Amino acid sequence: MKAFIKKFLPILLLTLIPTLLIWLPFFLRLKTFWTIPLSQSGMATIVSNYDGPLFLVVAKTLYNKALIAQSFSFPLPTEYYAAHFPLFPILIKLVALVTGYPYAMLFLTLVSSFMALYFFNKLAKLYASDGGALFLTFVFSIFPARWLIVRSVGSAEPLFIAAIIASVYCFRKRRYLAAGIWGLVAQLTKSPGILLFVAYGCAIVFPHWKNLATTSFSRWIKSLELEKVFPILLIPISLIGVFLLYKVTYGDFWAYFHSGDNIHLSFPPFQIFNYSQPWVGTFWLEEIIFVYLFGVWGILKLIQKKEITLAWVVGIFFASTLFVSHRDLIRYFLPIVPFLFIAFSETLLKKEFKIVILFLIIPIYLFSLAFISQNVMPISDWAPFL
Repeated sequence: MKAFIKKFLPILLLTLIPTLLIWLPFFLRLKTFWTIPLSQSGMATIVSNYDGPLFLVVAKTLYNKALIAQSFSFPLPTEYYAAHFPLFPILIKLVALVTGYPYAMLFLTLVSSFMALYFFNKLAKLYASDGGALFLTFVFSIFPARWLIVRSVGSAEPLFIAAIIASVYCFRKRRYLAAGIWGLVAQLTKSPGILLFVAYGCAIVFPHWKNLATTSFSRWIKSLELEKVFPILLIPISLIGVFLLYKVTYGDFWAYFHSGDNIHLSFPPFQIFNYSQPWVGTFWLEEIIFVYLFGVWGILKLIQKKEITLAWVVGIFFASTLFVSHRDLIRYFLPIVPFLFIAFSETLLKKEFKIVILFLIIPIYLFSLAFISQNVMPISDWAPFL
């Protein structure tokens, strides 16, 4: 029992305490905090944060177009919900049999956040002492603030990120079946899960690429030992499964690509600096350069550490963000954040950074409160969501 508590209690506390502190001002219906005006809707503010209500719609209807149109008044085409992959809503529907839908969504977000921190802690222990790994996990529990926000409201991101970390951890340990299963979970949760398959493919093929010039193709293929890694095919297979579900529910195998203004990918890269883009809308974007800075720097640090798998995962996901034209770029960046902590682990474990993160706790908290208070969907009738 003592070993169980020692293993899980710190992670549980790092999961719950930051989120409960975020919830507290809304639960108490404070008008302001630190002079920041707050929403007066109580915990409804937490539940109505984007994209929580949209997942509740899918959970209640399972993509039934007639039921969506009949029950919900959002001014969105029914095809819009195809952008919200099915695993998180299905889990909400199952848990809601006991708790009701809004509480089911928040409960699953907390459980997924625990999983993300737990698997990150396991990964961090490969690079630091138990104490160092726990400190890195503490940092990951609150930073960046956008991560603290998505794990404090109804969101699929914690489940997605937990599955990615677990899959990468297992792949690195050569447990390919487990890596494939967790990759499947990531893919059924959010569309960018397919990038994990691309990264694994690169990590498998490129170390052997130079040998192709000096050996036959058949022998080269054999050297890849694909029979060992074939479970990662569960990732693209699960994506096909989602599209088949859309074929049944929407009558359109490609419904995800017809879901409207949801994908936010533009060519050429760096279109986020085009202030006329509909999901950008501002020229105040200099901090985006710092996001790119730490992305490239982290990739180079991982290569320097000879962490090739992690470098490919970060590299592929980072490359995709270069084509994202959305003001909320950091949300697209979240899947690679845990691996950037590994890249910079030596720096993050120094005394100087510990002082820095203590200083940042207050601004992280204030930003999170302000963001959550304003990032709400207007809901006049809660009855269909209950």
